[in-house]
Amino acid sequence: MDIFSVLTLFGGLALFLYGMNVMGSSLEKLAGSRLERILERLTDNPIKGVLLGLGVTAVIQSSSAVTVMVVGFVNAGIMKLAQAVGVIMGANIGTTVTAWILSLTGIQGDSFLVQLLKPESFSPVLAVVGVALTMFAKRDKKKDVGTILVGFAVLMFGMSAMSGAVKPLADVPEFQQVLVMFSNPFLGVLTGAALTAIIQSSSASVGILQALSITGSVTYGSAIPIIMGQNIGTCVTALISSVGANKNAKRAAMVHLYFNIIGTVLFLTLFYSLNAIFKFSFVSQALDPVGIAIVHTIFNLLSTAVLLPFSSKLARLATLTVRDGKSDAATDLPDMPFLDERFLNTPSFAVEQCRNTTVQMAQLTRATIFAAIDGIGAYTPKLDEQIRADEDRLDLYEDKLGTYLVKLSSKELSERDSNEISKLLHSIGDFERIGDHAVNLLAASKELWEKQLSFSEKAQRELDVMRKAIREIVNTTIDAFVQENLDLAAKVEPLEQVIDEIGVEVKTRHIERLTAGECTIELGFILSDILGNYERISDHCSNIAVCIIQTENTMFETHGYLNEIKTSGDAGFLKDFNQYRDKYALPSHR
Repeated sequence: MDIFSVLTLFGGLALFLYGMNVMGSSLEKLAGSRLERILERLTDNPIKGVLLGLGVTAVIQSSSAVTVMVVGFVNAGIMKLAQAVGVIMGANIGTTVTAWILSLTGIQGDSFLVQLLKPESFSPVLAVVGVALTMFAKRDKKKDVGTILVGFAVLMFGMSAMSGAVKPLADVPEFQQVLVMFSNPFLGVLTGAALTAIIQSSSASVGILQALSITGSVTYGSAIPIIMGQNIGTCVTALISSVGANKNAKRAAMVHLYFNIIGTVLFLTLFYSLNAIFKFSFVSQALDPVGIAIVHTIFNLLSTAVLLPFSSKLARLATLTVRDGKSDAATDLPDMPFLDERFLNTPSFAVEQCRNTTVQMAQLTRATIFAAIDGIGAYTPKLDEQIRADEDRLDLYEDKLGTYLVKLSSKELSERDSNEISKLLHSIGDFERIGDHAVNLLAASKELWEKQLSFSEKAQRELDVMRKAIREIVNTTIDAFVQENLDLAAKVEPLEQVIDEIGVEVKTRHIERLTAGECTIELGFILSDILGNYERISDHCSNIAVCIIQTENTMFETHGYLNEIKTSGDAGFLKDFNQYRDKYALPSHR
């Protein structure tokens, strides 16, 4: 093996790792948040957890990514430790899919079907199709499919390059002697674990072993310990992700480690015990990529079958390792468990979690502003404390969400996720400012209470109409945001126009009463403050609704959109406007 073969080997390895990374990232992006959302909704059924962990890992081609997500879930309190055990086991089984795909490189035969199944036959076709989709497709999903195909083709080219580069090693006695050393269980496990820990992927390390098996020098006796070690090495990613997490998250990472260590010990003990009795002839036989895939799969299936009934014991063992001591430091995100830094490694899922948190913020905004509106004329110190505390929470939501969304926006995102981030960034500011107006209304209510003032019967009836309109526009806006309902969002702007008209008319009537001596200047100032805050609340609702609508068009030209619908004579807009005008007509003041 000369220097050029070595260069080919490392070049093939680089292509292999790059292709796997590209394919995995693109699969994850294409899947979006749907698969991850399934994980979040797990029950306590461990079998269901195994199946879901298997399915998600098989799709996104990374047990490490799934395990890191699980650690994040446990850290956020979304998933219990008992639920995590089944998912981790399933993820180990799911990662064997990659080995089966890579085993196609070992197919031998001269028939057309066999030739067609060989990577060197279909990989160029996939590469051409993938590049074409990436360059010319307009839809984001098609581009992602193209990237997946290119990643897979690069992966297979890298695999073929590695296999070709190591073939001359079959005639090198020193290479065979090195492989014989791995027949020592301890050394084999250690080597497999170290390799996987370095490259952070058990699928990739198994692929490297499959490439080496092409030489015909890798025996079952040397491959089995290495494969066992590869399963242990993949735990490093989860362990690293648990640094800085709470105790349960650390325990989830330890469950992953214990599962693979105990599984390895049991498997090797059983294998070598039976070998000592029956003297298996295949131990010294060479195995091909398919054989490696079979061993990898059998190990994970047997480990899961044996340890699944003891999943609670594994959780208990992890609890004993990471003991309860002093309680974890209190987080300043009691309502924001979804904003875990670990989720940034799975952007599509992180976007979904940001949306979940923003929905919580929207619901809090609704409760806060309704409390302030209903509190006008019914002020209490308790109400004051509640509204100010809620507004502080809204400030925290905006701060934490804004920071997290900015970090997330720097990741590689699909067009849909990028639009969603833009919508959320636009919306959280409006939600927070609605909370500010709740505090302003509270101040007006407090002034009425302290000075023992009250509006006239006429003014109160007019304010009641305004209050009902504000309640409806807030409800419509938040429901439209939560449900992603464009029809509801389209009803906000007509109502906002009606609210503006009501505000102008109420102010005009107040001036008339002031001139007639039926009202005081002091009450007039308070009334003006209340009306001004009502109008600003409706403006923020309009901003949110327009943002919801514009997200569908991947445009955020709010003012242009508003001018268009106001001046175009849109039939739907005019119909809703007239309906709201009739619904919220002010009572006669004559």
